[in-house]
Amino acid sequence: MLKTKTKADAMRVYPINSSLLRQLWSVVEETQTNILLGFSDTELVQQLLRQLQLKGILSTEEITAVGAYIDSRLLLIRDVAHARSAQNLAC
Repeated sequence: MLKTKTKADAMRVYPINSSLLRQLWSVVEETQTNILLGFSDTELVQQLLRQLQLKGILSTEEITAVGAYIDSRLLLIRDVAHARSAQNLAC
């Protein structure tokens, strides 16, 4: 018998540990500024998740949680990219 997901299962939030957060922000720093600024919100979330998955960092359970975290921090990610871009122009 197949177990169907309940609404509670779908809404479950998985915690993100500090190591994963450091790795995510490291990926943000490694990502080219034009990607951080040029991609749509959905594309950027998918791109960052893909980079984390390629590094073997994310478990299946963490993908949803990290995707939601990235989505909630898109303005900050883009602000970091703008600051990095401005800094590169000043050099």
